[in-house]
Amino acid sequence: MTLINTIAPENAEGEIKKGYDLFLERGIKVPNPFRLLSVSPKMFDMLVTRNKYFSNHPNLSFELLAHIRYFVSKNLNYEFCCKHNKNLLIMQGACENDFTKMDNDPEKSLLEENDLFMLKFVLKAMDSPESISEKDINQLKESGWEDSDIFDALAQGVGMIDHNYFMKVFKPDF
Repeated sequence: MTLINTIAPENAEGEIKKGYDLFLERGIKVPNPFRLLSVSPKMFDMLVTRNKYFSNHPNLSFELLAHIRYFVSKNLNYEFCCKHNKNLLIMQGACENDFTKMDNDPEKSLLEENDLFMLKFVLKAMDSPESISEKDINQLKESGWEDSDIFDALAQGVGMIDHNYFMKVFKPDF
């Protein structure tokens, strides 16, 4: 049982309905974190704005962002998001064999070299933030990444933490 009252898609109005429609109009079920955040319209709006920003990011590809979310949520034991991003990667052409390989070694992900370099940085930063040095940042910059790209990629990983806790604390069952 969900521990707080959220807004069901069929009861949504105003900005919450507009946010839900971003998914429903594409035939996609409203993701649980979105539905959960419907309890707080301002937080919901921030999530919609954030997702729009990342979906139109000039340098961070859909595939890179999905890989970041997949690996970080896997490391956090955030089952919903791990499954969701796995499904997104499958829709992009990944198969179970790909996951078997890359689950044991992110180097075997489906990313181009430059994106893989960014993925490895984010995973290292999430695992051991204090281990990040100027050398790590300079290597990313030498690969063509801008400061804003580095920050945004890490923000995508860090963003999994709050959703993971919201889902575990409020136990949505929709």
